[in-house]
Amino acid sequence: MNFLYNAFVVLHFVGWAIVLGGYLASLKTPGLYRGVFHGAATALVSGIVMMGLIESGTAGPAWVERPWLITKLSIALIITVLAFFARRQGRKADNGTGAVTPALKHSIGVLVLVNIIVAVFW
Repeated sequence: MNFLYNAFVVLHFVGWAIVLGGYLASLKTPGLYRGVFHGAATALVSGIVMMGLIESGTAGPAWVERPWLITKLSIALIITVLAFFARRQGRKADNGTGAVTPALKHSIGVLVLVNIIVAVFW
C-alpha cells in the first residue's frame, strides 16, 4: 500500500506543478493555460485518495492531523473551482486561452502558494 500512496504523492506534486507552472507561464498574457484546470483536478483527486489512505491507516505517515488535511483539501477545492471558472471564461476566445479576469487568475496563483506553504510549514 505504501507504493500506491507514494504513486499518488507523485501525481499530487505533478498536478500542483502543472497549476503553478501554467500560472507562471501565463503571467504576461491575458489568458490562463487550459492545463491549469487539469492540474488542479489531478492534485485534488490524488489528494483525496491520499487522504483516504491515511485515514484508513493502510498507508501514509502517522503524524498527519485531520485539521491539516481539511485545510489543504479546502484550499485545493477552491483552486479547482476557480480554475474551472477561468477555463470557462477563456473558452470564449480562440484556442481556449482567451482573456481571464486578472483577480481570478492571480487568486489561483496565490492560493497555490498558500497551499504549498501550508503543506511545508504546518
